[in-house]
Amino acid sequence: MSKKIKIDLVSDVVCPWCVIGYKRLEQAIKELDIADKIEIEWQPFELNPNMPAQGQDVEEHITEKYGSTPEQQKESQERMTDFGAELGFKFDYFKGMRMANTFNAHVLLDYAKTNGKQTELKMRLMNAFFGERKDVSNRDILKQELEAVGLSATKAFTLLDNEELRTKVRSEENYWKSLGVNSVPTVVFNRKSALTGAQPVAVYKQVLNELLES
Repeated sequence: MSKKIKIDLVSDVVCPWCVIGYKRLEQAIKELDIADKIEIEWQPFELNPNMPAQGQDVEEHITEKYGSTPEQQKESQERMTDFGAELGFKFDYFKGMRMANTFNAHVLLDYAKTNGKQTELKMRLMNAFFGERKDVSNRDILKQELEAVGLSATKAFTLLDNEELRTKVRSEENYWKSLGVNSVPTVVFNRKSALTGAQPVAVYKQVLNELLES
C-alpha cells in the first residue's frame, strides 16, 4: 500500500467537462482518504489549437465546431452549471462569452509543475475562465493568477517566450495525441489504463481501489 498511483490528467483550461471530471476524481480521492497515495500531473491538450489570439464568441464557436443550436448550448450550459454546483465549482456562462487561445496557459502550467503549484494554478485558471469572466489568454490575467498561487510572474513570463519550452509543450501535446487521446478529460492511471470523459465519482473510486489492491 506504500506505492503511489500516478495520474496524468490530459485536459484544457477552457474545457468544462475537464473541471467536472477533476472535481469528481478529487471527491473520490477524498472519500477514500488516499490523497497521500496519489500523484497528479496535468498534461496539455488544446481543444482549439488554431484559436486566434483574440478568441472567438463561444456560441459562434460551438455552432461552427459541433453544429449545436443556441437552445442546445443553453441546455448544456445549464446542466454544466448544475453539475458544477454539486461539486462546489461555479460556472458563470454569459452572453458574449469568448473562447480563448490556451497555449500560453499550458506553458505556464509546465512552469508551475516545476514549482509544485500545477494543480493550484490549473484550478485558478479554470475558475478565472468559467467563474470570473476572465480572458485566460490575456497576460495581465495570467500574471494575476500566477501571483494568486504564489508564483513569480516575472520569472514565468521570461519562459513564455522561450522557444525551447514552447516546443516542449507542443511535443507533449503531440505525444498524447499519438497515443490516441483526442477528447478530454482523459485520466490516465500509472500510464497503463485510462478513462475518457467525466466519469461518476463511484467509477473513479472503483478504479482507484483496484489499483491500490493490485
